[in-house]
Amino acid sequence: MKKILVVDDSDYILESANVLLSLEGYEVFVASNGEEGYRKACEILPDLILSDIQMPVMDGYAFLEKIRANPATEHIPFIFLTAFGEKQNIREGMIRGADDYITKPFTHDEIVQAINTQWKKLETVQKQLKEKVETVGKAISFALPHEFRTVLNEVIGSAKFIISSFDELTKEDLIDIANDIVKSSNRLLKITENFLIYTKIEALANIPEKKSQLRLHFTDEPFAIIQDIALLKAAAYNRTADLEIDEPAYNISVEISTDSFYKIIDELLDNALKFSEPGQKVKISSSLDKGMVVFSISDQGRGISYDKIKFIDTLTQFERELYEQQGIGMGLVIAKRLVELHDGKFEIFSEVGKGTTVKFWLNYRERNF
Repeated sequence: MKKILVVDDSDYILESANVLLSLEGYEVFVASNGEEGYRKACEILPDLILSDIQMPVMDGYAFLEKIRANPATEHIPFIFLTAFGEKQNIREGMIRGADDYITKPFTHDEIVQAINTQWKKLETVQKQLKEKVETVGKAISFALPHEFRTVLNEVIGSAKFIISSFDELTKEDLIDIANDIVKSSNRLLKITENFLIYTKIEALANIPEKKSQLRLHFTDEPFAIIQDIALLKAAAYNRTADLEIDEPAYNISVEISTDSFYKIIDELLDNALKFSEPGQKVKISSSLDKGMVVFSISDQGRGISYDKIKFIDTLTQFERELYEQQGIGMGLVIAKRLVELHDGKFEIFSEVGKGTTVKFWLNYRERNF
């Protein structure tokens, strides 16, 4: 049974709405002002809120603002009840985030129709989410078996070679083959993790209440994390000398969890080092830009064609045939979607044969000591 919260300082409105909506099969809760309404909304988490504008203690506007500011309630459809002819109130309510309005006095059909309209909107969102999940699922079912087979065949091939040539292999040969098996296994693990992360991202992007909870997480001193990852990555590629790290932005926290921020940087730096050659510089910088912090990672490598950048949101692997890239190339897609999930901006500037620059913007706050 769907729950509806009705907030109004008129006993008549509360009583009539209660009777009408109860007869329609809803569980109805009532409150006489915005403050009481907000407490009840947090307690019962209604499926829809009907609220008057002019009320004592806390008016409808303030009530709406508190509802929209709370991650647990911000997604709840909110309909204003307003007196006939109060056009300014109607306009102000819609600007502040109301989903609809009903003019008092209202009829049975008017209130039922307004409520049903909100259910249809929710059904549309849920349908879009289902289609998105199905699309991702189809992509996974198509690409994942191929990627698994590729890596598993390498592992199986190495194991068969050991079995067939064991008497002829030296200790050094066995160590080399074992290292190849470990390398292939790690790649398989990353493929699996990236698919799981991508699926989770797409699901979160279509659930407003879950997405809003992401804004509660912060990462302190993000550039320090970038420097640590860069040094580790460069050492793994034996390219420490190719790193150029500009003066960073200090004493800030970015609006993203440490795990998600680490994933973004890890994928971008891995691409920059993987798709450029030793001796080609990889530059890292950050700066503040209109209330956001912008991070930039540049390389002088092979670059990405314009057409490939346009299809960055697909599961297409960049230039697979030409460069025999390992894995499914989801790192850049995941980084972009994580930034967008946190209300940031992600841009790619690239020229084939000359290199790539990836910039992304995140909200930040100054640290208080």
